[in-house]
Amino acid sequence: MSPADPAAAPEPAAEPATAQWYRHFGTVDAPGNSLCYEDWSVAIAEDPELIRRIDEWPHNKRQPLLLLAAARFLGAQISPYREFRSFLDEHWDEISRTVLARATQTNEAGRCATLLPSLARIAATEGRPLALIEVGASAGLALFPDRYGYEFDAGSADPGDPAAGSADPGRAAVTRLQPAGAQPGTFPLLRCTTTGPVPLPAQLPRVVWRAGIDLNPLNVRSPDDVAWLEALIWPEQDFRRERLRQAIAVAQADPPLLVAGDLNEQLVALAGRAPSDATLVVFHSAVMAYLDAEGREQFRGTIAELTAGRGCHWLSNEGHTVILQADGSSVVPEMDAERLRGRFLLTHNGQPVAIAGPHGQSLEWLQAATS
Repeated sequence: MSPADPAAAPEPAAEPATAQWYRHFGTVDAPGNSLCYEDWSVAIAEDPELIRRIDEWPHNKRQPLLLLAAARFLGAQISPYREFRSFLDEHWDEISRTVLARATQTNEAGRCATLLPSLARIAATEGRPLALIEVGASAGLALFPDRYGYEFDAGSADPGDPAAGSADPGRAAVTRLQPAGAQPGTFPLLRCTTTGPVPLPAQLPRVVWRAGIDLNPLNVRSPDDVAWLEALIWPEQDFRRERLRQAIAVAQADPPLLVAGDLNEQLVALAGRAPSDATLVVFHSAVMAYLDAEGREQFRGTIAELTAGRGCHWLSNEGHTVILQADGSSVVPEMDAERLRGRFLLTHNGQPVAIAGPHGQSLEWLQAATS
């Protein structure tokens, strides 16, 4: 039967962009992390009426995690999609207000585990303590890598974690680090499965100054902001929720300097406030997707200026879009985007060093990064 035959079946209509977004979240990001979000997101993608309502919001408010977190913030419980859909209908006005007022400011302290080897290596190479600036800092919980405990496991990869890779039989099974003098239970313990020659430090680096930039910084001493941070944790991940609470307690005891504003407008001035006798490191995780191509290019230029003028180091920990490259690509030329598949690419001064689990659960060191 030829395509011109009137009896031929019509071509299926292309799925709306928002539906594709939710389907991708439900089939790529959520599996292995949240069965609830996996089911809900795929069902939303197949729910034209709900997609129509979501499309009434500005584009940057349609992202799956924002809707799901808003619903959880307002009381949605783990349930079959039919019950969740009823909850959305009953609370849609409140959900819309929350979505429009909030942002996906997930402040995952666990990512410090995947940043720590690079931070420690920078401190050791420079022979100086660190001054940290996080762009897209949320409540600033990732600014305390020196005050958390770590357990790096090279001997027992979790077979249920698709991002964990396989264990490295050539290394000692577990490396443990904790803040000097701190009592167990007073800090979060970040567990991370490692593969490859990860340069694990013998001790935590010294951080003498820490600051962050965010369009809307969250206050760790505000119950409402803390509740929003908890809502951003995926439903079944109670260990992340407990880790978040412990990290918040650390930050509440000594809140970091947080500056409100656009990262491209605030970064140079904030860098000027860092102590000159410390090594400045600017880092970010899951932030670049919120900038357009022009914003990314401007950020790259600002980092280049800080590197040339201040000797700044730049750690980028981003998903498959990574950051606009000099050649116009959206992933570094050396990395196949398919290899990431829900994981992050960690780069140091633009050079790929590792592939990281999005919540800090795994770290695969790239062989080329050892030189």
